[in-house]
Amino acid sequence: MAKPTIPSTLLCLLFISFTASATIHDLLVSHGLPAGLLPKGVRSFSLDEATGLLEVSFDAPCLARYENMVHFDRVVKGNLSSRGEFKGVEGLSQEELFLWFPIKKFVVGEPYEGMVLIDIGMAQKQVSVSLFEEPPECRPIEGGVNRDVKEAVELNAGRMEKGFEAQR
Repeated sequence: MAKPTIPSTLLCLLFISFTASATIHDLLVSHGLPAGLLPKGVRSFSLDEATGLLEVSFDAPCLARYENMVHFDRVVKGNLSSRGEFKGVEGLSQEELFLWFPIKKFVVGEPYEGMVLIDIGMAQKQVSVSLFEEPPECRPIEGGVNRDVKEAVELNAGRMEKGFEAQR
């Protein structure tokens, strides 16, 4: 007598519906990152499981407030690892003391227990993971602010690459 089995087609449909209903915030948590690392308002996202490349799309560039203002381009990309790292980030910048700096990497976990390490290239800072518990609202940018932020980030990045001595 044949054993009753669940058709593989049904299993595939269940898997597809689970992954389709997962949010970007669920994905972040499943990779060891806090849900609020990315704000509300994500239009779509894709993850290449083989390479770890995560691409997140918003309807428009936007600003969210964490400890400081953070600018999200229309598309944010980076490599997501299962060890609580989001590195090689593009399309994300943070305001520090009236200057905008590109965020290169986020790290959560050992040796930064309870903290999130934010890497802006030449400098790093640690902030409490509690700042990222809930995804903040991301307000669309009006007018030419996006261009101004992009220009400021590029200018600051150029200054950091040259070093302070070269700017005298």
